[in-house]
Amino acid sequence: MSDAQNVDFPEVEAVNATVGTHLSLDDIAKVPLYLTVDLGVASMKVRDILDLKVGSIVSLNKMAGEMTDVELGGQQIARGEVVVLGDVLHVRLSEIFGASETI
Repeated sequence: MSDAQNVDFPEVEAVNATVGTHLSLDDIAKVPLYLTVDLGVASMKVRDILDLKVGSIVSLNKMAGEMTDVELGGQQIARGEVVVLGDVLHVRLSEIFGASETI
């Protein structure tokens, strides 16, 4: 009462691949990643949030010169100092986690 039949599938071949090949840093160097820097937190009442408009200033709990966390994909990878150059905020990295001292 079985309707099962044997089926032969053709051999699948790898395209543009060599057995034993590993990726190098050059292979993935152009992959875009998103870095996140914690520049501070603000606590606001709903009425204050509803009053926000273009040009409003929200005071954060960090200042230039304070240390902040740097994350890659939600994982903390470094710490750095918030610095202001011109009118732009930057982060000067002071510690990269997992990096050897010889790099």
